[in-house]
Amino acid sequence: MRHLPPPAWLRSFEAAARLGGFTAAAAELGLTPAAVSQQIRSLEARLGYPLFHRLPRGVALTELGQSYLPAVRRAFEDLASATAGLFGVAQGRPLVVRAPPSFAVLCLAPRISAFRALHPGIPLRLCSSTWADTAPEDRVDVDIRYGDGRWPVEDVRPLTEPGSVVVAPPGIDFGPDPLAVLAPMLGQGAIHIIGCDSFWEGFARLHGIPETSVGRAVAVDSSHAALEMVAAGLGVALMARDLARPFLAQGRISVEPRLTLPHDQAHFVLVPKTTDPRPEARLFADWLVAEMAALGPLVSGPVPSTRGSI
Repeated sequence: MRHLPPPAWLRSFEAAARLGGFTAAAAELGLTPAAVSQQIRSLEARLGYPLFHRLPRGVALTELGQSYLPAVRRAFEDLASATAGLFGVAQGRPLVVRAPPSFAVLCLAPRISAFRALHPGIPLRLCSSTWADTAPEDRVDVDIRYGDGRWPVEDVRPLTEPGSVVVAPPGIDFGPDPLAVLAPMLGQGAIHIIGCDSFWEGFARLHGIPETSVGRAVAVDSSHAALEMVAAGLGVALMARDLARPFLAQGRISVEPRLTLPHDQAHFVLVPKTTDPRPEARLFADWLVAEMAALGPLVSGPVPSTRGSI
């Protein structure tokens, strides 16, 4: 520790790198531009290498500065997260978490008490929204989305395994030939989830089933509603594995792990980058990633050998 540069120097370096200049960094840190400049020069002298190119207007990181910045930023984020986790939130403003309704009910709700037990000083506000672009008026601190993960946000991490699995009413025995058991259920009509309308078409092509053989029982706008309908015996649905877990654990549905559709859609957690990032946001995201990663594979019992392409 005694060989580390003073934290104030590192803070000036991080702020100047993020804001693109010493003047802007000084305004954020409550210092004079001359003080920020001197701290960064002292840091460069301590390290023995320049971290910035001084330009006529602003500054730009050198290659070494670019390499050093992520480690410095992560160290401050870790310290802020630990402080928030141990000592709570002084402002008392709730941490706003937005999630799709089905994920909020089936994955978040059963686990929130565990987070509250670990971090009782962090109040939460959970907003559910089917579509990511319908944001609530309040700023979203943690955003959970379903998609391919390619959003223009720095901190995007997967929560669930991509792909879908067939879920059926309880008590269905798919036996050694699951497609033969599934076929008449598809003929009676499948449950379609709005926004994932192409999944049944892709499933049919993948498994060599005529697309016209997949009937449409009903279309719903949430996976939770689809699961309730499957549990009521209305039909079968293609579902994200982790959303099906609670219903499977309660014996309300059957799941056939061999009947799947690989694709790149999954649930991700995003922490938007702002000028005033909240350490509690990263703390919550880290906790949720660990919680979801601890789940084992989704199985409904011993899987017998199969024939064909499944």
